[in-house]
Amino acid sequence: MTGGKPSALPTAVRTVIVGRKSGVRRGLQWMLAQIHPLGLGPEQLSTIELVLAEALNNIVEHAYPETVPTGDIAIRCTLLADGLHVTITDTGLPMASNATPLALGNLLNLKTSELPEGGFGLYLINDLAQNVSYQRTGGENRLDLKLAISLPS
Repeated sequence: MTGGKPSALPTAVRTVIVGRKSGVRRGLQWMLAQIHPLGLGPEQLSTIELVLAEALNNIVEHAYPETVPTGDIAIRCTLLADGLHVTITDTGLPMASNATPLALGNLLNLKTSELPEGGFGLYLINDLAQNVSYQRTGGENRLDLKLAISLPS
């Protein structure tokens, strides 16, 4: 990050949402409202919203599908000198072992009819964020990532 200090914003914000689409909408609105005082430009805010939305919607779709009881999703955004660090945790189903992000090069070599139905959310997250990692420990899924942001002067 470059520029001035976000003195009006706590260095970390956290919320817990229900693992359903309605929870994702409310959680995104709340988190973006907390980040708004940073004075980020529309492109940076759009990137943050897109990455959070993709991650949260993937959790709702895959960790808490309609066939299993829903649970909570915890979202924590921490502002550090090198960017906005995001940690998202849930106790839903684990990520499938074959769920790997698509590489752009692989997509370019496929015909439209050969394109996979899913996996684009993981590709977007990996493309727009840095230091993306997933781990499953003690019945909890944890996604960590960093978003590079530039604070206004």
